[in-house]
Amino acid sequence: MIFLELVLQNFGPYSGRQVINLDPRNEENPRPILLLGGMNGGGKTTLMDAIRLALYGQRAQCSTRGNLSYGDFLNQCVNSKATPSEKTRIELLFEHIEDDKPVRYRIVRTWEKNPKDGKDALGILGDDDTWPVDYLVNIWDDYIENLLPLGISNLFLFDGEQVKELAEQETPPQIVIEAIRGLLGLELADKLAVDLDVLVNRKHREMADTKDLANLEDIEQRLGQQQEDYQTTEQKLASVKNQVEALETIQREALDKFVSDGGKIAAERSQLEEKHKAKTNAVETIRQSLCELAAEILPLALIPNLLIQVQTQGTNEFRNQQVQLARDVLLERDKRLLDWLNQLTIAANQIDKIQSFLAEDVDNLYTNSLQTEASWLLADEESLSQLDNVRYHLQTACSLAKKQLANLKNLQEEIITLERQVQTAAEPEAYQKLRESVEAAQKEVVQAKANYETTRQKLAALTEAIEITKKELNDYTDKNIKHKNREHIITSATKVQETLKLFREKLTLRKLNKLEEEVKNCFLYLLHKSDLVFRIAIDTKTFALSLFDFEGKQVPKHRLSAGEKQLLAIAFLWGLAKVSGLRLPVAIDTPLGRLDSSHRKNLVEKYFPAASHQVILLSTDTEIGKKEVETLRKNEAIAREYLLKYDSSTRQTTVMENQYFW
Repeated sequence: MIFLELVLQNFGPYSGRQVINLDPRNEENPRPILLLGGMNGGGKTTLMDAIRLALYGQRAQCSTRGNLSYGDFLNQCVNSKATPSEKTRIELLFEHIEDDKPVRYRIVRTWEKNPKDGKDALGILGDDDTWPVDYLVNIWDDYIENLLPLGISNLFLFDGEQVKELAEQETPPQIVIEAIRGLLGLELADKLAVDLDVLVNRKHREMADTKDLANLEDIEQRLGQQQEDYQTTEQKLASVKNQVEALETIQREALDKFVSDGGKIAAERSQLEEKHKAKTNAVETIRQSLCELAAEILPLALIPNLLIQVQTQGTNEFRNQQVQLARDVLLERDKRLLDWLNQLTIAANQIDKIQSFLAEDVDNLYTNSLQTEASWLLADEESLSQLDNVRYHLQTACSLAKKQLANLKNLQEEIITLERQVQTAAEPEAYQKLRESVEAAQKEVVQAKANYETTRQKLAALTEAIEITKKELNDYTDKNIKHKNREHIITSATKVQETLKLFREKLTLRKLNKLEEEVKNCFLYLLHKSDLVFRIAIDTKTFALSLFDFEGKQVPKHRLSAGEKQLLAIAFLWGLAKVSGLRLPVAIDTPLGRLDSSHRKNLVEKYFPAASHQVILLSTDTEIGKKEVETLRKNEAIAREYLLKYDSSTRQTTVMENQYFW
């Protein structure tokens, strides 16, 4: 389905006849977006109402109708400058596929001020816009329901206020819930269930005699009262639930204030002071240990080079002493050797050579090891060993001292942190006030939850009573009804009810699973933080959204920013539109709301061009501003642009083609 043209004549602020071409197909390069700009109060919402009114007539959910009758609403829509003889007229030309062929119909609704019988005149024109299609006029409501059902129209024709409301509420508003029910096919199932109840009750009356009928009417009256009480209690339960959620928010805020203003720290003051005392004692212990180290060997760490020099000097002197002792021993041995050689029959010149060699060898040994300076330390072997022990113990003492100093630094930092925490603690009077505020909020939450539980139990009791009354009604008819054919209808209807209930549950689960995946994909596509959400779950009864992260933990909705909430709402509507499987135009009034720049950029670049084959955007100059419209133009996403120029002096709006704010 695609909207091709919208004609407004004396409708709202649009004086005279004004034509808006909505066909996005532009030569060989179709572009989806039709951009209509206008200031607040300039007629943007009126255009959306005109589309709804053309499609659905008296059933249309227009923004300014409220509780007005249809005749009063039509009278309100007449342009203030129109004369009594001039008619107000809305035309909507659209195209869709019928029997595998494109067909066009023009919806024409006309009325005059103070319309007769409070209705408009409906006409449907065919392809050439001249010959009327009379048979469609009589069945138009059913015909349009097959193309764009009213129940899901708000998924395709929505405004910024609807997105804002959907973003702020924990559960979707009733208008979205109805659209979801229509999308899931639950409306048809519920209507069939009601029709079956009516059929069964009618058969009960037909099959009972006068006395039986009176008893049946009494039971049915009781059942009706119970069902009425059930609806009232159900509404009260929803109200109490909202109250509990609001009070929990107040409690959470009071607790946050309690913590942020030092209440929690004040409650832990005694613990903090005990910790401070323990840390201070530990610091004194470490300082005492360092003093003991300083009283022993640790001061020698100030002269490491001197200790090394002493050890080197002592080692050299000790080695020289050993060399001198070895030289004396060698000289005595060489003397004995020469004496022995003289006793042998060896030539004297050979003995002289041996003697020369031995003397030279001893001189070389002594010369290589000879100390260049005189000995002054005169340390023995035991003193050198004690010096080695001193260096070892000094190294151990230095390591221990460094460790103790590191511990001392850490303890001092911890003491400073504890002192700051104690200083930020609330004063006793302020702490008491904060505590009383938290306790009062907790008490209100407990009372509200108790009220909720009482109401829930009452609702459960009513449910049980209704089932008992229904059983009594069925038992009564089973005992007194003898007409087999009507009994068969009643029995079959009961079976159909059970089957219908099972069908409804399975249909809901199957479609909601698909919807959850679509909403998640749309949300992640629009969001610039891909790690925020891993899964989205939709409650089968309230249709409320629940977000879960990659660890399977639920992400509270209040943690989302206002922009992220709006993107989630848009993703919800987009996912619903996708799951519907209908190829329909999308019209969005005031689309960007309170989005920040990054979210707005994602919406402009990702959502608008992909929302549908035809996207009608009704925007102010602050929503789709100069930067956004230039982006859409650059991406070749805009097919046509219009400016709704409002004259405040005449309170009239003129449609300017091929114009925008920039």
